[in-house]
Amino acid sequence: MSSGDGEIIEEVQVQVSAAFVSGLGPSMQTLNGIVHEIARTDIPVLLIGETGSGKDAYARLIHRLSAKSHLRFRKFSCAAFDTGLLLRQVRRSSESEPQTGPCGTMYLDNLQELDSAAQRALLSCFTDGEDSDSGLEQSVRCLSSATSSLESDVELSRFRRELYFRLNGVCLRIPPLRERPDDLPLLTEHFLSKHSIALKKNAPQLNERVIRALSLYHWPGNIRELENFTRKVVIFGDFQIALDELQSASALISKSVFVGQDSSLKMVARAASKKAERELILQALERTHWNRKRAARDLRISYKSLLCKIKQINVSHREQEN
Repeated sequence: MSSGDGEIIEEVQVQVSAAFVSGLGPSMQTLNGIVHEIARTDIPVLLIGETGSGKDAYARLIHRLSAKSHLRFRKFSCAAFDTGLLLRQVRRSSESEPQTGPCGTMYLDNLQELDSAAQRALLSCFTDGEDSDSGLEQSVRCLSSATSSLESDVELSRFRRELYFRLNGVCLRIPPLRERPDDLPLLTEHFLSKHSIALKKNAPQLNERVIRALSLYHWPGNIRELENFTRKVVIFGDFQIALDELQSASALISKSVFVGQDSSLKMVARAASKKAERELILQALERTHWNRKRAARDLRISYKSLLCKIKQINVSHREQEN
């Protein structure tokens, strides 16, 4: 962590687990193929994904696969900043420091947290090569992330259009864990092994019964929440204790999982997906005070599609009036 001007920069050891960013499903295979292609270029990359979905891991992977992997990777947290400090720190990223050397990749995390003043300051750091003394050198690769698409913020003038197109050379969407049911066993095994070694304890064996239970949960905290779950499993030495905690936090994990041995994994995943979709729609409607047009925009679906889904999830007429 930088100690000179505050703590908005994080110096990161760029170590990326292959299991963490790999995937068995077609969406993850496509994503990883694109990542390997663009990593070798200098094009700016904007990573979009929910909290805990793995945006940081992909930013570090892109750096590790790039021609600048031998240079520093510097992470800026846009959620904790002072506008003047942000300006100084970003510009300093292009300077070579005696002990650590020059920066190869600058990673701006949580762009949606930047206010208008910080956006203006950040934009001033970029030049078109006409005045290299006042901005970032072109040798510094810029990666950034946000928890949701910034397009609506751009249209509503909440995010500067010029800055958006500076940072969005390529936009990559990181799927949430609930959309990656095929990857649950792989990721769970990875974290069990990781924390088993770290805690010097034997981890219980992952089995089909546990995978079914995990597939029923909607994982609002995504991969970060899954890692916390596996850490508890290793500490307790038992899956059931950790599963009981998940069950108390969400009704999506049902005891019927442990009784219905004939249920297929696809059926379980499909049921979990429908339940998760219903919850997300209800959350969006409540968050927008049942303004369905705003909710549709937040969910990144058409207004007509949202109306159809509201009928499908069987929301009562009284709820819609509220």
